[in-house]
Amino acid sequence: MKEPRIIPTTPSAYAYPLLLKQLLHTPILKSPDQEIVYRDLNRYTYRDLYRRINQLASALSSQGVEPGDTVAVLDWDSHRYLECFYAIPMMGAILHKVNIRLSNEQILYTMNHAEDKVVLVHEDFLPVLEDISEKLRTVKTIILLKDGLKTPSTTLQVSTEYEEMLAKAEDTFDFPDFDENSQATIFYTTGTTGNPKGVYFSHRQLVIHTLAVAVDLSSSPKSRFKSGDVYMPLTPMFHVHAWGIPYVALLLGVKQVYPGRYDPEVILELVEREKVTFSHCVPTILHMVINHPLARKFNLSGWKVNIGGSALPRGLAETALEMGVDLIGGYGLSETCPVLTAANLKPHMLDWDGDRQMDIKIKTGFPIPMVDLRIMDEDGTFVPRDGKSMGEIVVRTPWLTQGYFKEPQKSEELWRGGWLHTGDIAVMDEEGYVQITDRLKDVIKSGGEWVSSLEMENLISQHEAVSEVGVIGVPDERWGERPFAMVVVKAAFRGKLTGDDIRDFLQQFVEEGRISKWAVPDRVLIVDEIPKTSVGKIDKKEMRKKFARGA
Repeated sequence: MKEPRIIPTTPSAYAYPLLLKQLLHTPILKSPDQEIVYRDLNRYTYRDLYRRINQLASALSSQGVEPGDTVAVLDWDSHRYLECFYAIPMMGAILHKVNIRLSNEQILYTMNHAEDKVVLVHEDFLPVLEDISEKLRTVKTIILLKDGLKTPSTTLQVSTEYEEMLAKAEDTFDFPDFDENSQATIFYTTGTTGNPKGVYFSHRQLVIHTLAVAVDLSSSPKSRFKSGDVYMPLTPMFHVHAWGIPYVALLLGVKQVYPGRYDPEVILELVEREKVTFSHCVPTILHMVINHPLARKFNLSGWKVNIGGSALPRGLAETALEMGVDLIGGYGLSETCPVLTAANLKPHMLDWDGDRQMDIKIKTGFPIPMVDLRIMDEDGTFVPRDGKSMGEIVVRTPWLTQGYFKEPQKSEELWRGGWLHTGDIAVMDEEGYVQITDRLKDVIKSGGEWVSSLEMENLISQHEAVSEVGVIGVPDERWGERPFAMVVVKAAFRGKLTGDDIRDFLQQFVEEGRISKWAVPDRVLIVDEIPKTSVGKIDKKEMRKKFARGA
């Protein structure tokens, strides 16, 4: 069999590598005066951003950072973090986005495992670093980040302060060409057991992911994100590159607003004052914002929010819609850079009524360009696209992590059979839309029947008194497992709602055939709050630990 012909190359031709620095060419020329805003503390232009990226690279180079070194950042969502997104990888080093919501012990593990050489640390996290500093094995230099004029006291040997360092640095840096498969970033994802796992991505992967997401967001019939939008991330920048959207925002040349530490009142003020039109977050962050006591005093109309990280409950979506917020769901993992799907409407769906459109918008979504997503059963067979046949989501795209850092066995398990296994159970309908029914680890197996915890959460969320809900399976001697629900009640209904009221509410869905009678939780517990993970998702592992036996 003949081989495909490889294109001939001219010796003098430039082999254009897909490096993050290439994303800067267009926006710096097209939108040099566009704004970047950090809370009410800082405001500058794209021209300033480019200069500061050069200064940061020059300064880090003078601090001894070389290609292949790892630089850790502990900061809130800020203009500084955006500068690090570019300067550190562009000089050939590796950006370690430290999960600031992990325990001190876990942060220590990740920093040693990643072999961090330099640490940029916000003053709020100095106590964390002070606690673990004596056990850090590879850190040579600590650089302070601060928001105010006052320099905080610390026992750490701080080399310099960020702004002082940039002020002394050269404002030009010769960012080199190198292999586009060079590692650009690393961060750590937590699992159900063991230490956090390091997930890493190359320049090539980040560039292709940026282009694919930009195409998907800007080309849907109702464009979600375009050059006239104002962008504010509500997914932490340490978490999967804030879903990679800051790269897209810069490429499109949009105004960018960074909220720092997530304070719902500050977020609401920024949305209104800076006229924010596009954000993204997990459902619990949106819930925190729109249920703030002052939320209805702000004008949120025209705010588009993409929801991911966990299922978008219909009740939350309807509440947001009443306030003028336009939501759609999406899907991805830490291991997938992360975007795989978005629940954009197809052209023929624009004439559907609101309820029917909502059914699409709260789905897991439709694969974005260059994503080969399949549903695979336990035998390794792809199931039909009929909206009923369930299996695990497996995927191939150019931007999937190639493994877990220094974890070859877990990497092979992730990539068994040449497909990245997500651990999510789903169906795909005839239109190609995916709907996750549960995580493999979260599906409730009761008396031989599978009960979807996500479906139960979605239905319970539609009760007018329900603010938040989490559903898990708890051990049962007779049935193996039974559904158990935790519900947070809206302020106006506190003391007026019982678990039996929720169970009675669910009977209508039993009568309609939406769920079986076995899916109705035996017990619904009214609580003040539901445990959350470090990135704001409902923590079902912690729920099981605390409440699996009715504690």
